[in-house]
Amino acid sequence: MTSADAVFAWLGVGALLTAVLPRVLSGRPLSMPLVFLLCGIGVYLLPLPLPAIDPVDDRVVAEHVTEVVVIISLMGAGLALNRPVGWRRWGATWRLLGVTMPLTVLVTGAVAWWLLDWPPAAALLLGAVLAPTDPVLASEVRVGEPTDDEDDEDEVRFALTSEAGLNDGLAFPLTYAAVGLATVAGSGWSAEWIGPWAAEDLGYRCAVGVLVGLLMGKLLGWLFFRTRSRTLRLSQHREGFVALGATFLAYGVTELAGGYGFLSVFVSACAIRAAERAHGYHNVLHDFMEQVERLLTATVLFLLGAFIASGGLSALTWQGAVAACAVLLVIRPLAGWAGLLRSPLGSRERWVVAAFGVRGIGSLYYLAYALGHGGPAVPQRELWAVVTFTVLASVVLHGITAGPVIARLDRLRDVEQPRSVAQLRR
Repeated sequence: MTSADAVFAWLGVGALLTAVLPRVLSGRPLSMPLVFLLCGIGVYLLPLPLPAIDPVDDRVVAEHVTEVVVIISLMGAGLALNRPVGWRRWGATWRLLGVTMPLTVLVTGAVAWWLLDWPPAAALLLGAVLAPTDPVLASEVRVGEPTDDEDDEDEVRFALTSEAGLNDGLAFPLTYAAVGLATVAGSGWSAEWIGPWAAEDLGYRCAVGVLVGLLMGKLLGWLFFRTRSRTLRLSQHREGFVALGATFLAYGVTELAGGYGFLSVFVSACAIRAAERAHGYHNVLHDFMEQVERLLTATVLFLLGAFIASGGLSALTWQGAVAACAVLLVIRPLAGWAGLLRSPLGSRERWVVAAFGVRGIGSLYYLAYALGHGGPAVPQRELWAVVTFTVLASVVLHGITAGPVIARLDRLRDVEQPRSVAQLRR
């Protein structure tokens, strides 16, 4: 028996578990990502000759693996949303992006600067890296399969899914801001980077991401549903892997044009969804992407657990742990609450949306990317330790609480809706 044989056996077990666990754990205080994270920790604590897992030394591999997982999850999220894009229909989303996200970045940066004594660029980078949310790691708080009912989604799941779809792309200009500040000022402060950053990284790249995403989405939507050629009309053949082609095409073209590919993938998914909203082919595309996403997410979480078991948190200080807990327990909930003030959401739903800003694979990607493009003068292992601990704490906290909290919220909603209907009839 060779180590390769053991790897094949573990891959088989893992693939089967990704199929079984979501159903077994549904509604329970445990999530599939948490199980695979714990498996990674447990396996790497055993006295076995296993390969070393170290995203610091293997930064390029870590960057590209997490990059693929994020773009696939973005396509899946966009295809799942039933609600057409609009100012009022997506009101909670715009509030989370325009108020909650900047507040989270600024306060997280201030905490890192004060508590960790990091230079401004490193503090800003930590805020940018922890800005994107990731409901993939708590599937109970995201929308389900696509349907032909535009009002089928409850506001909590819709807000968290649409927020994650867009802030994964909008975290890029914030990351570039930290890199630009580090390049210009080193460990100090300077405002010289703001002008070029606002023009190129914030303005041009975001505009290209949205425009190319719309263009690719409309083109692919026409190809999927409306071309006169039955041979070319891909919805007739019902092949799910086409979603992978759409994902990589939108991402690659946008990156070649100098835009944000993450933003483009989500926008193109929403445009494909709008091309023929009631067609059953959306379910085929979404189900395929969800399966691929589940497999890749399980793999990355297992590897993250292996990194933790191999000493990935050895550089973590108590100040870093406090900062990570502050992000999850104080900063995001309060920033989320502030962003949703005067929104149509009730108080209960507002707190759930504010609290479940899951940190996950997007944060790992942005850190790996930033450190490969001139990151700040802070030891890389310390940065990785703080971000890894934040993701670990988020997977544990939100993985345990998401199922029971959302189940209770659904029960309360089911009880209150018949009462409101009865009152209207009176």
